[in-house]
Amino acid sequence: MIIGVPKEIKEGERRVAMTPQGVDALVSHHHRVVVEKGAGEGSGFSDLEYHKSGALIEEAQEVWNEANMVVKVKEPLEPEFSWMRPGQILFTYLHLAADRGLTERLIDRRIVGMGYETVQEPNGALPLLRPMSEIAGRASILAGGMCLEARYGGRGVLLCGGSGVPSAKVVIIGAGVAGANACKVAVGIGARVSILDIQPERLSYLHDITQGHITTFISNRMTIREEIADADLVIGAVLIPGSQAPRLVTRLMLKRMRPGSAIVDISVDQGGCFETTRPTTHENPTYLEEGIVHYCVANIPGAYPRTSTFALTNATFPYILQIADKGYERAMEENEALRNGLNLLDGKVVCQGVARSLDLEYIENPFARPS
Repeated sequence: MIIGVPKEIKEGERRVAMTPQGVDALVSHHHRVVVEKGAGEGSGFSDLEYHKSGALIEEAQEVWNEANMVVKVKEPLEPEFSWMRPGQILFTYLHLAADRGLTERLIDRRIVGMGYETVQEPNGALPLLRPMSEIAGRASILAGGMCLEARYGGRGVLLCGGSGVPSAKVVIIGAGVAGANACKVAVGIGARVSILDIQPERLSYLHDITQGHITTFISNRMTIREEIADADLVIGAVLIPGSQAPRLVTRLMLKRMRPGSAIVDISVDQGGCFETTRPTTHENPTYLEEGIVHYCVANIPGAYPRTSTFALTNATFPYILQIADKGYERAMEENEALRNGLNLLDGKVVCQGVARSLDLEYIENPFARPS
């Protein structure tokens, strides 16, 4: 199979979908890898490294024209749509549930659209979302600390406090992978941490591993409203796989918060869990609304591209190799997680969460096995 690795063109995105080590492993399986010129520079990988690993270095259009499967980090943008062709596999973070326009463009191109974020194991684990969720969760505390600086309109509160000065209060909504990692970092730097989730077992786990240094709450409208009212920093880390994130924090709730407090919405890729969320970029990461500093960067791990690229390749490579070795049809028949990752096929939506979120017709995944 010919695998294409284009350069990311999303603003501020410096990750790349595959390391030179990943290229070398694919080539050892007798696959051809075509990498766009300069694709790895943002992550510290030169064209020479890719060439030595066995890749061909081409311009963007040639990468798309030659590849049977294109692997990316983020969703495609103009002019990439015009280079797609029916039946071409696109394997990347799609996050279609929050973007009807993108979904319709990809439906029109009749590609095989596979989303990293919906590859799901039988036990519910999301193996390709997990590494970026870990990094996003950890980075969210660093970003939140920045937002609290006076120069960004924040209250001027240091998360860890100081001698004779109390530490900041951090509220985390969602105790999944991103929320748990945000929790660990916030506790580690000495913040006062509250975390909310609908699953008691997740809260119990985090309470145990932090040795009781957090306060846990079952998440509902009342507990969210009460907890964020005196928070210095609120982290939104809510996820419903394949679907748009629920808007759990309303504008009215934000009005009860103290001016200069901050929010970081990790869920922004899926539409965000704050009513006031709108996507921002690394170049212009924040805005003020209702007196609250909002950080809603849609690709938080992109701030740490080298770490993120290694972590992403480690996770995605086994699935990419299965598709390359077997073809996507056989790979999906044999691997339930890959079946779950299929979002679009031949101009149809085959992911129920995407169809429900966008009110589009849903066609059952043809590779699904009867229960």
